[in-house]
Amino acid sequence: MDFYPLKFIPILKERLWGGTKLKDVLGKPIESQLTGESWELSAVKGDVSIVSEGELEGKSLQELIDQDPESLMGKSVYGRFGNEFPILIKFIDAKQDLSIQLHPNDRLAKERHDSFGKTEMWYIMDADPGAQLIVGFNRDVEKEEYVLSLKENTLLDLLNYETVAEGHTFFINTGKIHAIGAGVLLAEIQQTSDITYRVFDFNRRDKNGQLRELHTDLAVDAIDYQKKDDFKVAYEKKENEVNGMVDCPYFKTNFLSLDKAMHQNLDNRDSFTIFMCVSGMATITNEKGSATLRKGETVLLAASSQYVDIDTVGVELLEITI
Repeated sequence: MDFYPLKFIPILKERLWGGTKLKDVLGKPIESQLTGESWELSAVKGDVSIVSEGELEGKSLQELIDQDPESLMGKSVYGRFGNEFPILIKFIDAKQDLSIQLHPNDRLAKERHDSFGKTEMWYIMDADPGAQLIVGFNRDVEKEEYVLSLKENTLLDLLNYETVAEGHTFFINTGKIHAIGAGVLLAEIQQTSDITYRVFDFNRRDKNGQLRELHTDLAVDAIDYQKKDDFKVAYEKKENEVNGMVDCPYFKTNFLSLDKAMHQNLDNRDSFTIFMCVSGMATITNEKGSATLRKGETVLLAASSQYVDIDTVGVELLEITI
């Protein structure tokens, strides 16, 4: 199959905590005042991405995988994950604080939900002055102390707060309690999973006046109660070079800041490649075609791509592979 650089129709999600930055900053086609997420590349059942342009327009990501999985995903990726695309790509706009939550590891997710776990990373694209994330505990906590804090409404006193700005990057491994704070717009890269254990939601009510479901019992045995300073990602920002950010079993992410064209030989990369544009614009070309990529857009290159040419006079990209 001729896999030119593939762009997909954003899957837009209204959220209680969402806002308008996905439209105002990233140009997404939204009308709601509560759009919280744009799923850029997804094979989650019920929310599978659809190709937006070119000869394969209208085809779903899952259809393409089913027709030619090794060419699209790579032989080694297909060997690990079968016909399940292993990465979910999003942009998230938090006008209000998100719920405090965590995600189970692969073992628990498989046992309880027949799903992958959810390891993820965040790249901050925009942040209001003083905007924060919650990442982990501010000290080691005992399980019993955590349970008591939920009963006494003192959980917030146990949590670690991080003030953020554009370019800050965080790695959120499974079991780590976390939340995106109000005023943050970010790019999220994660395992394909929609399993979230919500443990505190500031006693908010949804549009129907109902408190949102909490997953207190499920979360207790999934939480890492230790204070760990392993979440801040330090990375170089050398221009016109590939700068490593995250390298974990589930995805590898690089940062590219380019003010001129770059060529990459992909012959030995046994994986698909995703580019998320976080600033500027570029034309992405392989041997089968090209696509224009603007801030807030995402493109998928099949593993069968022999090379990629990135033509630009100014762009910042997140490059994601397995």
